[in-house]
Amino acid sequence: MTTSLDVCILAAGVGSRMRSNKPKVLQTIAGRPLLAHLLDRVAELDPSAVHVVIGQGADDVKSAFQDRRDVNWVYQAERLGTGHAMQQVVPQLSSDRTLILLGDAPLIQLQTLETLSDVNADLSVLTVDMADPFNYGRIVRDGEQVVRIVEEKDANESEKKIKEINTGVMSADTESLKNWLGRLDNNNAQQEYLLTDIVEHGNTDRAKVTAIKVDDPIEVTGINTFGQLAALERALQMKTAEELMAEGVQIMDPARLDIRGNLTAGQGVKIDVNVVFEGNVTLADHVQIGPNCVITDSTIGAGSVIKANSVLEEATVGDQCNVGPFARLRPGANLTTEVSVGNFVEVKKTTMGRGSKASHLTYLGDTTVGEEVNIGAGTITCNYDGVNKFETQIGDGAFIGSNSALVAPVSIGAGSTVGAGSTITKDVEAEVLVVSRGKQIAIANWQRPTQQEKKD
Repeated sequence: MTTSLDVCILAAGVGSRMRSNKPKVLQTIAGRPLLAHLLDRVAELDPSAVHVVIGQGADDVKSAFQDRRDVNWVYQAERLGTGHAMQQVVPQLSSDRTLILLGDAPLIQLQTLETLSDVNADLSVLTVDMADPFNYGRIVRDGEQVVRIVEEKDANESEKKIKEINTGVMSADTESLKNWLGRLDNNNAQQEYLLTDIVEHGNTDRAKVTAIKVDDPIEVTGINTFGQLAALERALQMKTAEELMAEGVQIMDPARLDIRGNLTAGQGVKIDVNVVFEGNVTLADHVQIGPNCVITDSTIGAGSVIKANSVLEEATVGDQCNVGPFARLRPGANLTTEVSVGNFVEVKKTTMGRGSKASHLTYLGDTTVGEEVNIGAGTITCNYDGVNKFETQIGDGAFIGSNSALVAPVSIGAGSTVGAGSTITKDVEAEVLVVSRGKQIAIANWQRPTQQEKKD
């Protein structure tokens, strides 16, 4: 690799065609800002410096990446073209070679960047063949030498037939780049300082100007509209799904899967339709995910089944568990092994021991549940007094009857039974039956109230 490398990312676009007040590079793909994808990829190059040119909305961009101490933010006060943007960076370029990337083309791959950075040429432009190159700058060659980049409006009929187009990504010898940028003018229809004009200056100086062509257009696709963003999102998701299926994951419909982060999946995994994975998710062998689930920053153990319409966030699910349908595991939910959490059960900051069950209509918060515990429908742990949170302990083998309220802090002893409809406010010893409910009475000849006649 080159002795030293500066990377410049042009990220001052405002996304006016999106009609959004959010800077374009903060729009998201696969759950992350466009610029985040580029910064992570660039970091793998281990460059000497990373410069990001920002303009309108600069404070929002810097705030979104305030933890990136490796970034040198360069402000472009006026948007006078891509060449003008690079002119703002010139005083801070000090490496042997400079790599120029576009902030709205987030999916370029490391191998492509390495090839472009290592190429033996004074200037290299990244290109791609397009079936319909309309409105893109065409690459005009003389053998291996790139002679110029001609825009659609300036191209003759022969040049319009060229399928190889300019992506806007370049790398150059830094000292030559500084010279060429200093010679740019805005004597064109756009009245802008265009970066592509450095190709002409390079040829004037008899520099070696080459093109590196990528095979996959998804790498260099830029985004100007929400329609283009959605299309690129779907293309990326389809590519990710195909990679998972090639590794043995069964995806029922790859067009209806969204991975907004990192998904690690074992063998024999099955994923149904309309599932969304966010953050870092791990699925062990033979996990099954039902339709319409949203799973965020969670780990699911071998053989476990997550049934339809369940939502998991920062949860840990052990081996051979059953979750859902319509279950919600909130942060701190920890299901150990062979645990069942059924429909309309919510679990938060709670550990459930081996073989325990909460089959339906239950809330467990700030609770430790032992092994082989059965929690009946309608049971809730009353863990919050409006100011503080309190814990509930349920021992091994306990049976909690339906419609019970366990008012924390409280402990239910191992093997004990809580009668249905009880409100438990005191600790319960092991191996006892506890019942706490109002006395049932019957009143004979009870007359229901009747509606009184209205007086005139």
